[in-house]
Amino acid sequence: MNRYFHLALLFIVLLVLLWSGIHPHDQFTWLLEVFPAIIGIFVLLLTYRRFRFSNLVYFLIAIHMMILMVGGHYTYAQVPLFNWIRDTFDLSRNHYDRLGHLAQGFIPAIISREILLRLSPLRKGKLLSFIIVCICLAISASYELIEFLVSVLTGTAAEAFLGTQGDIWDTQWDMLMALIGSVIALLSLSSVHDKAIAKQNPGR
Repeated sequence: MNRYFHLALLFIVLLVLLWSGIHPHDQFTWLLEVFPAIIGIFVLLLTYRRFRFSNLVYFLIAIHMMILMVGGHYTYAQVPLFNWIRDTFDLSRNHYDRLGHLAQGFIPAIISREILLRLSPLRKGKLLSFIIVCICLAISASYELIEFLVSVLTGTAAEAFLGTQGDIWDTQWDMLMALIGSVIALLSLSSVHDKAIAKQNPGR
């Protein structure tokens, strides 16, 4: 049953990837945005037999990948639904990138939690939560450094990839959203995640 669920998630993600690659706003920006998802798919396939995540984690990973793919297709500053939200509520910008960076903290928090609980001596508690939040912040900061490198090397693609929309504090907002996402994930999903791990690994 689990395998069918995993295959269904993979099929959906690949369909969204295919859609996102059809006439994207900018081909190079699309590649930059979806590249982490493509790498993630290969890593998960290669490690599937040796380390199988809980269904909850695979579901969250699929959601994160699709967020990246939608952002890649339209660019984060031009996702239509969030343009509508911006215009309807008279907001200053398209906030899809804020959603993306919230997910960048929320979903890696649960991934990190599962890896640490199953493969390290760490157990549930404040130290585990602190380390998870630090990991999520490190991931967010690393991504910001990658965006910085791209902006230096490819000036033409920098604006679409960065998605700053003229906000000089965009980098700081991105990392703050990742921090908030990681904390929300730990507060809201830890007990659900514990049950998912127990179902996947009854002996743990």
